[in-house]
Amino acid sequence: MNKFYKILTISLMLTVLMVSSVFARQLVVGTDTSFMPFEFKKGDTYVGFDIELWDMIAKDNGWDYKLQPMDFNGLIPGLQTGNLDVAIAGMTIKSEREKVVDFAYPYYDAGLKMLVRADNEDIKTVEDLKGKKVGSKLATTSADFLRRHGIKGDNLKLFPNTDGMYMELISGGVDAVLFDSPNVMYFARTAGEGKVKTVGPLYEGQSYGIALTQGSKLREAVNISILKFMENGQYAELYKKWFGEAPQ
Repeated sequence: MNKFYKILTISLMLTVLMVSSVFARQLVVGTDTSFMPFEFKKGDTYVGFDIELWDMIAKDNGWDYKLQPMDFNGLIPGLQTGNLDVAIAGMTIKSEREKVVDFAYPYYDAGLKMLVRADNEDIKTVEDLKGKKVGSKLATTSADFLRRHGIKGDNLKLFPNTDGMYMELISGGVDAVLFDSPNVMYFARTAGEGKVKTVGPLYEGQSYGIALTQGSKLREAVNISILKFMENGQYAELYKKWFGEAPQ
């Protein structure tokens, strides 16, 4: 074997070993566990659409992992510093984030929806929010959307988690909330039933993706699993379990 092929063989062996070591060790998966129905804590267990989807992906690839709960705004920094391998938390794929992390294939299509108290008849669209106090979640596309529509300063109240955001609406601390449609609609028909209602159209269509460290060797395997689940019906079954209907 000449020198060139020896070097090539050694290089390939090192690559295989490196990939194997990444897949063999326990992965750290960041998640924000206050985003129903995607991820939330039920008793001592983390449950939700995202939690089950990731577990399906991990089992499909034979990966061991542990969940690392944290505030949403800590997920991207966690990936950048290498403290996290993966983040799954209903995270919107957007260009600013793609500059610092990689995203797997989109797994959920959503948008932004407004929520007001059940007796509110003044707010119907985003144009009606001028001069109102509006709540949203810190470091999200919904907060960016509100700023672009002139809701800022003292009129924009941002929360690290959705629980505080919704309680502030019910207690009268804000006049409306704007956030991701599946979470808003889930709250309106569960804990917020009779207290709040959704209003207005769906704003800004967006897709959720699983975020990974830049150049992650997990990305291709995650993509293959997601596409396989969408093809064989496992994704549709999981979707119906958590959202009550089949994906469009």
